[in-house]
Amino acid sequence: MQQTLKKRNAVRKSRVMRVRKKLRGDAEKPRFSVFKSLNHICVQLIDDENGITLASYSTLAKEMRGKKLSKESAKLVGEKIAELAKEKKIERVVFDRGRYKYHGLIAEVANSAREKGIKF
Repeated sequence: MQQTLKKRNAVRKSRVMRVRKKLRGDAEKPRFSVFKSLNHICVQLIDDENGITLASYSTLAKEMRGKKLSKESAKLVGEKIAELAKEKKIERVVFDRGRYKYHGLIAEVANSAREKGIKF
């Protein structure tokens, strides 16, 4: 059992690194990083050169409390992060899907941010 968990975590980490080694974000074009758990979805705009988070939003925010994780909540998270990016004058980002496939909730976040004017 313990060995299986170690292998699963190693495979996840290698999947993340495989995607991330091709992506770098900076202040003008930050990395749009998405994390999904069973109950929540979190999005960050990260400047990799300075190692700081420029903006973040998730379903843990006060406005989103009480809502279950769904495509609707993922769409709201994408719209809110796009608004935060516009406030910081960020128009272009590098999309980092992490270890997840680009479908379902991940695609919904990306598409709603695109609709609000963020360019990938």
